[in-house]
Amino acid sequence: MSPLVLPGVYAPQEDTALLSDALNDEPLTAGADVLDVCTGSGALALAAARRGARVTAVDVSWRAVCTARLNAARAGLPVRVRHGNLFTPVLGETFDLILANPPYVPSPAGPRRPRGAARAWEAGHDGRLHLDRICRQAPARLRPGGVLLLVQSAFSDPDGTVGHLRAAGLKAAVTRRRRIAFGPVLRGREAWLRRRGLLSATDNEEELVVVRAELPV
Repeated sequence: MSPLVLPGVYAPQEDTALLSDALNDEPLTAGADVLDVCTGSGALALAAARRGARVTAVDVSWRAVCTARLNAARAGLPVRVRHGNLFTPVLGETFDLILANPPYVPSPAGPRRPRGAARAWEAGHDGRLHLDRICRQAPARLRPGGVLLLVQSAFSDPDGTVGHLRAAGLKAAVTRRRRIAFGPVLRGREAWLRRRGLLSATDNEEELVVVRAELPV
């Protein structure tokens, strides 16, 4: 059953599929506690719930929260969906697995707060507005042996993500890569990416990566 997506909510795309593939590789046990931040339509949360996990999904958009709740009800899955910014709704809780598909697209607008659907992709001048917060805050939300799976663009410095997570004591590495054609957002800022040196004169694809980070036991 394909998830419903209300207007203004980020629809599952290639990054969702790449992170879902990484999720499928994890030995998720029944009853494991999973957190899906920036859940959007709830597609990843539902994938974890179908494997018997206890899932909490979080999004800053009320439309996304309503969409995820609707999709969980349609699927008959008991996903707890909370409104809030990243880990704020689950302070004091820890998880066996955290999934994150945050905004990661570098923006010519810099740190200006995006509105509407753009909140699902705009991530500041370097694309790390939310990634850096996740790197700082996720380790405290993981149980020993817990895993963070995060998808981002190669334009937003995956090496920086890996370095931050290793500095926090996690074992981290890029575990999946996929090149995709530009969508409408990147096509609209292609010239800006070339001027910044993030894109060569001939390249017209984006590389998506999954970073896997594990908190040692």
